[in-house]
Amino acid sequence: MNNSPQIPEEFKDIRPYNDDEVRGAIDSLLHDRQFSHILKGFVPFLPLSISRGILRLATVGIHSTLSFQVRFMKPVVKRILRRCTTDYSFIHQDIAPGPDRFTFVSNHRDIVLDSAILDALLHDEKFPTTCEIAIGDNLLIYKWIRTLVRLNKAFIVQRSLPMREMLKASQTMSRYIHFAVTKKHENIWIAQREGRAKDSSDQTQVSLLKMLAINGDEGTAGAIASLKELNIVPLAISYEYDPCDYLKAQEFQQKRDDATWKKSKQDDLNNMKTGIFGQKGHVHYQTGRPVNGWIDSLSALPEKEFFQALAQGIDREIHRSYRLFPGNYVAADLLKGTTAYSDHYTSAQRSAFEDYVASRIALINLPQPDTEFLRERLLTMYANPLFNQEAAQ
Repeated sequence: MNNSPQIPEEFKDIRPYNDDEVRGAIDSLLHDRQFSHILKGFVPFLPLSISRGILRLATVGIHSTLSFQVRFMKPVVKRILRRCTTDYSFIHQDIAPGPDRFTFVSNHRDIVLDSAILDALLHDEKFPTTCEIAIGDNLLIYKWIRTLVRLNKAFIVQRSLPMREMLKASQTMSRYIHFAVTKKHENIWIAQREGRAKDSSDQTQVSLLKMLAINGDEGTAGAIASLKELNIVPLAISYEYDPCDYLKAQEFQQKRDDATWKKSKQDDLNNMKTGIFGQKGHVHYQTGRPVNGWIDSLSALPEKEFFQALAQGIDREIHRSYRLFPGNYVAADLLKGTTAYSDHYTSAQRSAFEDYVASRIALINLPQPDTEFLRERLLTMYANPLFNQEAAQ
């Protein structure tokens, strides 16, 4: 018997696939030429017809988005973790498997993997379900990407609408997120801001929190009641090495030198590919204190101040939960021209990190690379998690 709730028609353009749509979506992926070439990247030694046949066999019996995540996506993610990390870890001291569902509000390190790794970790830790994932429509540049993410329990954040339609879209998305948590009994993953923080200084957008509460009653009390329904959990994602660091530094110079410069679709695809397959060192996920445990302490604030204080509180939880690595401390000392953090790394680790930064600058493809500027940008990316954690403590 299917006990899934009836999903309102208003969500049809943004929701993940329903279970009865899964087989058709998988079949469309199998016949997509671009997806076939992506798939071949995992098994380049096999002819395309064989790799497609293996995929078909691997998806036999998958008839729900959860089973697609567990049987197909999780092995893919675990393979990426084996190949592209030295280690990975997950600390969730304030939440546990059980009947509760959570809305994970996290910093953003990778376009594709942030939520995919979380899903694999939650399944490893015996949480009863994975996450529905918020993803911007600006990233759905090909049909196969849209199909794949909706199979992977993604719901679509519509960012390319005219301004007058944005409020209505935000209201619809807020209603969908509340529906997913309270009626579908799903977890949610959503980034704390639109896009990744290029300098790794992670700050929660107040507009995100207002969107989550937008359909509640007016005033601070109404916002608190609405947000409590979502059981928000701050989540910190820490990478020892960011595979896209040199691409971010390159973007900083491109924007500095040309105020009209914008990333192309191919740039987005290159970022996705680099983020997935690049070397990351140690990857660490850690939850902060659930917001429901402390949100009432903000109840006396006027509504505008409440949202600002809530964003700052989530930021503190995320910043406190970072795992710092030797490179973060080396970057801070190199940036400041000091040895203030030298007890956190060895001379060999300092030299290795300096060599790493130089190697990343060498990868930057610009006609006239500003080496000092690029170096400062890279060091800032790695120092900011340390600076933010110190401020949060």
